Amino acid sequence: MKKNTCITAAILVFLMFSVSSLAQVAMLENKDSVWRHSRKNIVRYNLSSALLFGFDKAVIIGYERLVNPRQSFSINVGKAGLPKLIAVFTDSFNIKQDIKNTGFNFSVDYRFYLTNENRYATPHGLYIGPYYSYNRIDRTNAWEGVSSGNERKVNTKTDLDIHTVGFELGYQFVFWKRATLDLVMVGPGVGFYKFKATAEGNVNVAEREQLLQALKQALEQRVPGFNWVFSDQELTGNGTVSTTTIGYRYLIQIGFRF
Repeated sequence: MKKNTCITAAILVFLMFSVSSLAQVAMLENKDSVWRHSRKNIVRYNLSSALLFGFDKAVIIGYERLVNPRQSFSINVGKAGLPKLIAVFTDSFNIKQDIKNTGFNFSVDYRFYLTNENRYATPHGLYIGPYYSYNRIDRTNAWEGVSSGNERKVNTKTDLDIHTVGFELGYQFVFWKRATLDLVMVGPGVGFYKFKATAEGNVNVAEREQLLQALKQALEQRVPGFNWVFSDQELTGNGTVSTTTIGYRYLIQIGFRF
């Protein structure tokens, strides 16, 4: 009796695993079939950068292409300038205007959609994958003397380069078969930062250092993480500061699927 019971139980367990496996295979085959007849392209707009820096300063367009039922690659490119710097003062100068304010953003990633965790066919669902991003900001500002005496003018120039390599976790929604909402929720990585600042005009060494430090403080208010990355770095005169530290990526993108 016990032997027959054990055999029966073993058969039931085997059947349960078989049915479960067949169901998973059928689900994957159904997703593959849906993918073969689906729209494999997405064009998108980076909403998070626009909200952070301004819709007129950050215009970044992306494209995602499905390469198989579980994987895709995407590329993003566009301009990414900073908002106007305001209320920047030193003992002898205040900022007058932005002469030049340009920026560039480029990023790529490769996505692995976790089909076993997703109820929907790719590209709707949870994904992981590596990424690379590059950001550059070029800025030239005009300053004017605020002390009595001769009028003095100074121009400062700043260059900021950020390379980041990392790994991301995200989720993409598909609404009405066409509209998409892409969220990169976690994107830790390694960031390579290079910051260069120069000042040209009728200023002495002490005034030049004041200008550059004031400019650095202004950028800390506008660039997320700038203060933390360069917290222990001091600019003296004209120079370049480079550092390597933890990087991060987070995105909110809206798109159209076709």
